[in-house]
Amino acid sequence: MTDFISPELLDNWNKYGGYLALAVAGVGILILLGHYLKLMTTSDFKTRYDYINMHEINMLWNGTLLVIVGGTLFFNTLFSETTWLWFFVRLFMSSMLAVILGVIIQNILKFYYPFFIEKRLKKLRYTPRTSPDGRKMKLLSEEEEDVYLDEGMQAEEDAFSVDYDVWIDEESGFTKIEKYNGRLHALQCSNCNYQTLKVDREEVIQAASETEEGELMKYYSCGYCGHKERKSFKIAMLKVGDAA
Repeated sequence: MTDFISPELLDNWNKYGGYLALAVAGVGILILLGHYLKLMTTSDFKTRYDYINMHEINMLWNGTLLVIVGGTLFFNTLFSETTWLWFFVRLFMSSMLAVILGVIIQNILKFYYPFFIEKRLKKLRYTPRTSPDGRKMKLLSEEEEDVYLDEGMQAEEDAFSVDYDVWIDEESGFTKIEKYNGRLHALQCSNCNYQTLKVDREEVIQAASETEEGELMKYYSCGYCGHKERKSFKIAMLKVGDAA
């Protein structure tokens, strides 16, 4: 098979393949640099929280994957004197090593990195906000914040679908309401200890009334080992007039 392939084609690969490899790896590096530049230039804690929560793992994976691919290609341009047989052997071996490295990094990002993200997100969420007047604001408790939430917002919190944080400048009265996903990020699985336990579905076992608390059942499933469990949560009693 290799006898029918022009040696000049191999020479051209050794000559121009390096440029392709550097271009691929360069795009990956730009993705990584762009991600960290975005984090450094985003001053609003909530905006940074949402960006990390939604995009960080994908950005790190995409950037790293392109760097690995670029490095693999570049490695196969370093041998000026070769044959097509050895070129394909080297390409196969280096590709297998790249796949192994990629799988390791993917598993780190999927199963271990979320622990690190959770700590950063928690810090971002509870770092005191600053009012337009430059004063530190106070985070209200669950009981205090209800005054600033409309009925729809309170209903979302009661159903655990959304969680609201209310910050207030006690001197000027300026308030800031931040909305968070009530379905917690992946929890630590009690079976495999990976942070891969997520909510599959929710079921209202007993609706809340004006005289009695309700019950919400959450069903969890581990994305790694398949372990399943469920937890019961209380739903606050309805205030007089809410049922209408």
